[in-house]
Amino acid sequence: MTKGERKKRIEKILIENFKPEHLNIVDDSKSHSGHMEASSDGETHYNIEIESDAFTGKNRIERERMIYKLLEKEFQTGLHALSLKFRN
Repeated sequence: MTKGERKKRIEKILIENFKPEHLNIVDDSKSHSGHMEASSDGETHYNIEIESDAFTGKNRIERERMIYKLLEKEFQTGLHALSLKFRN
C-alpha cells in the first residue's frame, strides 16, 4: 500500500456517502506507535472531523455506526481505530 492510500480511500468513501460541508482526516498513527495493532508503516489510526446534513437527527452512536459500517473493509485490512468529531 502506498503511503496515504488508505486516507484517500476513506476520504472518497466519506465524500461519496455523506457529501460533507467539512471534512478533515489526519493520520494519527505515529502517536500510537508501539501500541497493539499499530503498524510502523502508519495508516492504522485516524482523527476525522466531519460535518454533514446526513447526520441531522442522528445521535452520536448512530453517526459512528454509519461511518464504521462504510469503513468495514478498511478495518478488515489494517485500520485499527478512529477518533470521530462531528460538527453541527
